[in-house]
Amino acid sequence: MIIDDVMYMTYEAHEAHLFFQFIYDLYDKAAFILTSNKGPNEWGKFLGDPTLTTAILDRLLHRSEIITFGDETDSIRMKYRKTIFSETGGLS
Repeated sequence: MIIDDVMYMTYEAHEAHLFFQFIYDLYDKAAFILTSNKGPNEWGKFLGDPTLTTAILDRLLHRSEIITFGDETDSIRMKYRKTIFSETGGLS
């Protein structure tokens, strides 16, 4: 399961519970790839429930590999985007 931009915005309580149920149902049955610009230590403020956050992270981080990219000013996507626009005479 690939989920892009996890914790991009705050979850309502029912959304956070649905996200937990989704992770719980697939735990030990599927592989996950998640992308986020927020670290796991920040997830609690987006989910609104520390206990629920711990339960979600417990399942996601169990037997996981975490890949962290450097704190570059521009993301790879934005660097590529700037190249495209500069070649077409658009956004500089």
